[in-house]
Amino acid sequence: MPVAAVMWSLLPLFAFGFGGDRIARSVRRLPPAAQLLLPGLFSVPYGLLPGQNRAAWLALYLALPILVAFLLRLAQQEDPQQRGHWLDFAVLFGLGLAVDLRWLESAWPPHFGMLGKLMLLDTALYGFTVIRPLANVGFDLRIRGDDVKLGLRELIFYAPIAVPLGLVLGFLHWHGGFPPPGSAATALAFTFFFIALPEEIYFRGWLQNLLERRMGARTSLCLTSLIFGLSHFNKRAAHFNWRYVVLATLAGIFYGRAWRQRRRVAASAITHTLVDAIWSLWLQ
Repeated sequence: MPVAAVMWSLLPLFAFGFGGDRIARSVRRLPPAAQLLLPGLFSVPYGLLPGQNRAAWLALYLALPILVAFLLRLAQQEDPQQRGHWLDFAVLFGLGLAVDLRWLESAWPPHFGMLGKLMLLDTALYGFTVIRPLANVGFDLRIRGDDVKLGLRELIFYAPIAVPLGLVLGFLHWHGGFPPPGSAATALAFTFFFIALPEEIYFRGWLQNLLERRMGARTSLCLTSLIFGLSHFNKRAAHFNWRYVVLATLAGIFYGRAWRQRRRVAASAITHTLVDAIWSLWLQ
C-alpha cells in the first residue's frame, strides 16, 4: 500500500508534466461542480497508508484541494486577464506556509512526509492548470536541449560566487571524494523530482510569474528570490539560519533568470538540481 500511495501522489505531477493542456480540456467538459470536487481524489494516498485513517486529517486532506479549486475559480472569474488576484497569492502563501512550517507533517508516518508536500503540489497544479489556467508557467517534463543549456549556464554563473562566499561564511565545507555513480544518479533523480521541480514550479512558475504581472521582471525576480531565501530560514538549524537564507536568496536570482529566459520550469529545475547535488555530494 505505501508503494500505491507514492505512485498515486506522483501521478498528477507526471500527468500534468506531459499532458497538462489535454487534461485541462477534458476536465473542463465536466459540470462545474464536478470540476471543483474532483481534486478531492488527491486525498487517496493518505487513506492508503496503514494506521493513518484518522478522520479529522482525512477530512482535511479531502476538503483542502476542493477549497483551493473553489478559491481559484473565484480568482478566475474576478481576474480573467490574470493580472494577479489577491486570491492567487492567498492560495500560494497558504500552501507555502503549510509546507515550510510543517503544519501538516504530523499527519504522516515517518519517512512519508514528502507525500503531504506532493499532495499540496498536486492541489495547486490542478488549480493553476484546470481551474485557473495560468499562462507562461512553463511546466513541461519533456526536457529540451535549451533547458539543459540554460540550466548549466546559470550554474556556471552562480557557482563562482556562491562557493567562495559559502566557504567564507562557514556554511560550505569541502570534503572531496567521488561518490559511486549509482548513488550520484539516485541523488540527482531524487533532487530533481522531489525538491527542485516542486520548488521551481511554486516559486518561479507561479509566484514569480504572478508577481511579474504586478511589478515588472526585475523587481519580481528580486522579491521572489528573497521569499525563496527566507523559506530556508529553518532548514538544517534550530535557529534562524541566516547563512542558508543568504545563499538561497542568491541562488534564487539565478534560478529565476533560468526560468525567465524561456519561461521554462525545467531550466531552473536543472540549475537547482545541480546546485543541490553538488552541495550534498561535495560541500555539505
